[in-house]
Amino acid sequence: MKKTDLEKLNFLKIQSKVNQPGSAAQFGKQAAKPTDKREQRKLDQAQGLVPFAVKLNFDLVKQVQALAQERNIGLNEVVAELLKKGLNN
Repeated sequence: MKKTDLEKLNFLKIQSKVNQPGSAAQFGKQAAKPTDKREQRKLDQAQGLVPFAVKLNFDLVKQVQALAQERNIGLNEVVAELLKKGLNN
């Protein structure tokens, strides 16, 4: 292995340590423990939630986001409410 390759590997190791989520606590900041994706998926399944991806027009998404901010609730709740209203009509 060439010396340059070794230096690149060392750089990548250092870079990955810097980008780890828990490094902010080392500098006096309170870092929230990131939720494990597997744990979050189990929590969502227990609540009966299912991931549902759709592609929407940009203007429509902005309207839904504005509605969520206006009501101070999450985007998921607004979309669920709008879908329920639309399906009941």
